[in-house]
Amino acid sequence: MAKEKTHINLVFIGHVDHGKSTTVGRLLFDSGNIDEQTLRNLKIKAKELGKSGFEFAFVMDNLKEERERGLTIDLAHKKFETDKYYFTIIDAPGHKDFIKNMITGASQADAAVLVVAANDGVMAQTKEHVFLARTLGVGQLIVAVNKMDMKKYDESVFNKIKTEVSTLLKTVGYNPDEIQFVPLASLPGDNVFKKSDNLSWWKGGTLLEEIDNLKEPEKPTQLPLRLPIQDVYNITGIGVVPVGRVETGVMKVGQKVTAMPGREGKGVPGEVKSIEMHHEQMKQAVPGDNVGFNVRGFGKNDITRGDVVGPADKAPTVATEFTAQIVVLNHPSVITAGYTPVFHIHTTQVACQIIAIEKKLNPATGEVLKENPDFIKNGDAAIVKIKPVQPLVIEKQKDIPQLSRFAVRDSGATVAAGMCINLTKK
Repeated sequence: MAKEKTHINLVFIGHVDHGKSTTVGRLLFDSGNIDEQTLRNLKIKAKELGKSGFEFAFVMDNLKEERERGLTIDLAHKKFETDKYYFTIIDAPGHKDFIKNMITGASQADAAVLVVAANDGVMAQTKEHVFLARTLGVGQLIVAVNKMDMKKYDESVFNKIKTEVSTLLKTVGYNPDEIQFVPLASLPGDNVFKKSDNLSWWKGGTLLEEIDNLKEPEKPTQLPLRLPIQDVYNITGIGVVPVGRVETGVMKVGQKVTAMPGREGKGVPGEVKSIEMHHEQMKQAVPGDNVGFNVRGFGKNDITRGDVVGPADKAPTVATEFTAQIVVLNHPSVITAGYTPVFHIHTTQVACQIIAIEKKLNPATGEVLKENPDFIKNGDAAIVKIKPVQPLVIEKQKDIPQLSRFAVRDSGATVAAGMCINLTKK
């Protein structure tokens, strides 16, 4: 079979109404990933709902409520191929109510396209999304300056926004020199998939070309193996088959492994007998591979979703408490010590108590604003100390960043996101 193209998770972020969904819709339509007929139906639908010009956005916003409100509520995933890569495009909500979904999107993204409207420039959520992308470890960024048609395709407007966004990127630690800026107008279709005479001054690539210029995400094979278990199946004739995605390292047939914390919290030792992906036997699995595997020593009741498999000699870290840097996104009031929400870390969900708020930080720069504050609220970044109610696997950001990130949820909403910076080993 042909060599599989490298897979990249690409998230579209930016302020509400700056044209993220329309940009994605235009890209999918011009590249032939959706057909005329579908688009015609969406056009009619948009008109009926009094939302003419939203037909491209509707490609991604397929929930009824989203169409009526003209907003992206949940994450939409779409497959998209270029000559070089195979993309999963994640269209993240820019609307502040829906920023919770942005977290789940960005935390699995390899790269992001930040959409900034030429007629608005940098807005509140442009800042928030840029900071989140940084905190959640999105390494590569493309800035799409959209709605150039509303500014008569004026080059000086593009340059002004480029300067404005560059300043913002610097404050959170991105290097603007490594970031590609692209002017476009998604609704009329200028410079998204094809070049446009309206932007004749632009010597750079189209958005499509810039997406294809992204660097292959590094596969962290040099780190110790970490494979969080998503499900455990019991298959007749084979036995126990855990399923999950390799986050770091390499899993090999014959390797001695340990699943942590396991039912007793002491870990479950075993030896990898077989690995399978897409119904094909494999000798090894690398980061990004979704695999089913069988381990001599893993019994049906020993392991469960949320356990993490690692090498016997570098077993996954179980923490009794940990220190994290978090951003509060969406909490109805204030967060104080004693608050016990649910933490979503890799494939596990564990209630954890915030036992101390050590520092309040400036969310854009990370500088300390206050030591030991009484509370933190929406928009604040902070360093907090956390105690899980039961043992859980988490790693320090500087050791294995892929297993350091988490989202904090409470009564159906994501209230915060962050990463582990220190921990006390069990």
